[in-house]
Amino acid sequence: MNLHEYQAKELLKRYNVPTQSGIAVENVDDAVKAYKQISSETGTKFAVIKAQIHAGGRGKGSMKEVPTQNGVKVIKSAEEVETVATNILGNTLVTIQTGDAGKVVHKILVAQDMYYDGPSERKEFYLSILLDRAKKQNVIMYSTEGGMDIEEVAHNTPEKIFKEWVAPNMQLQPFQARKIAFNLGLSGDALKNMVKFVTNLYNAYVGLDCAMLEINPLFKSADDKVFAVDCKMNIDDNALMRHPDLADMRDKNEEDPTEVEAGEHNLNYVKLDGNVGCMVNGAGLAMATMDMIKLAGGEPANFLDVGGSANAQTVEAGFRIIMKDPNVKAILINIFGGIVRCDRVAAGVIEAYKNMGNINIPIIVRLQGTNAEVAKELIENSGLKVQSAILLSEAAELVQNAVSAN
Repeated sequence: MNLHEYQAKELLKRYNVPTQSGIAVENVDDAVKAYKQISSETGTKFAVIKAQIHAGGRGKGSMKEVPTQNGVKVIKSAEEVETVATNILGNTLVTIQTGDAGKVVHKILVAQDMYYDGPSERKEFYLSILLDRAKKQNVIMYSTEGGMDIEEVAHNTPEKIFKEWVAPNMQLQPFQARKIAFNLGLSGDALKNMVKFVTNLYNAYVGLDCAMLEINPLFKSADDKVFAVDCKMNIDDNALMRHPDLADMRDKNEEDPTEVEAGEHNLNYVKLDGNVGCMVNGAGLAMATMDMIKLAGGEPANFLDVGGSANAQTVEAGFRIIMKDPNVKAILINIFGGIVRCDRVAAGVIEAYKNMGNINIPIIVRLQGTNAEVAKELIENSGLKVQSAILLSEAAELVQNAVSAN
């Protein structure tokens, strides 16, 4: 589950991680009030407005409605706040990570300006924490080259990216935190502050069950203080049962509506770019089904795992979700009846057909396992235009033939 910058910073404060202060708002009037409050607290007229979307590259992106306006803007007056907030709120921001469709901005963060000192005094670093699956350890990646172009740094000068690994059942050791600070070229108070920052940040990563935590830029001011100026945080969905307060932070506006609907029916759904809709029980079988579709010359349009507790209602919901994709030219239903009974799936297919009316998309069904013969008989006697298959390879070929015919 991705969080917005302002949400992530609030969570970091729980772990005593210094962050750039700011106020999230949803309308222009509140933006002006927030600016005045921050200006009063910091004693400077400078502040910054940041669009809050689940995507990076906001500073280099542009608003569809106002192409000259990007998603991050330094401002120095209430009048400028009003103009910038009007240009951003409710409009669509397009960045390198959103694609051409962009994302609608529902909130902005009015934050303090951290760049109050000279360029020669301040420094920007990069730091992120995530799981290194190959080593089965958490890894802290960091670099002296922080800022908007970290992707280019990783591509062109990978030697400037440092890594520090931590076993999942271990805390970040003091010597490791000092090593990170040394590699960033710090000394004195800056080194001490960085050691505290990295230690607390790692504690936040573990304590919040993060899948990824990225600080870019990680900022050192002229007086050697260290702050998280930006923060991207992704919470492991499987751990949300331990964090009901975090689950409430989910912003469904930032997610694919179809995937949200699938989640409400306890379906595991991921939209892809192909033209063959898939409905399978079990993640492993779903991956194998997608592979067979590819081998037959087709392109999967989705990953959809109905799980082991599928019933007629679940199958119908999955059917409706697949049908919402206009690119789908055929549907392959591949069910192995171990936990879930094949006749339940067949009943769901028949019920979906009846409730949805005329379905012109070819449907191929492969049902094997518990009550497979009963399921086959149900489908054959239903009068529906559904093709059945025994082998998965046969089913994939039938799907590809159906797509080609369309």
